Amino acid sequence: MEAVWLSAESHGDSVVVTIRGDLDIVTSPKLDECLRQAGTSHNRIILDLSAVDFLDTSALAVIVGHWKKADAAGGSLALAGARYRYTKTLWITGLADRLTMYDDVGQALVATEAAGEAAS
Repeated sequence: MEAVWLSAESHGDSVVVTIRGDLDIVTSPKLDECLRQAGTSHNRIILDLSAVDFLDTSALAVIVGHWKKADAAGGSLALAGARYRYTKTLWITGLADRLTMYDDVGQALVATEAAGEAAS
């Protein structure tokens, strides 16, 4: 049984992908598919990690892959609500310093909207 729940909700030019549960080798393909679909309709993706209970390197590889694709296409992928206790892989690998991170989804939406307006 997969221990993850994913949803995607459009917010203007951005899409918020909300994740609840464990992101591991079993659930990473589901995350990959969700991000692939989100990226087809939006160039700015926000991952809400506030309810993630575990994040392993396979899920991190999926996130990094989509981050690179978004960046190459002139878009962005940002993380919101990552809690160190449950997503420490981000810090151990140094990706917390490279990926755009926000305290919560609201903050991320304001920042991505401002970035979109500045680019126009």
